Amino acid sequence: PEPARVPAIESIANSPAVRGGEGKIYLMAGSVDATFHIYSITGQLVRSVKVSADSHVVIEMPKGFYIVRYSNQWSRKVVVN
Repeated sequence: PEPARVPAIESIANSPAVRGGEGKIYLMAGSVDATFHIYSITGQLVRSVKVSADSHVVIEMPKGFYIVRYSNQWSRKVVVN
């Protein structure tokens, strides 16, 4: 069977990226292994996820606002519908 398609994720020069969606958060590693930390809007750690280089992970999450942090390099606000 054909693998599930992932909605477009902005990726600059194979950099790690994140995107919110319908009940899901999409995490994409760049050219190296990546660790993402997902926080509630109140700052509580909800989940940590390791993603292998050149791959992606889809995490099912309840509706809401989250902050996703990649290592100590960047943080992004994510909305799960």
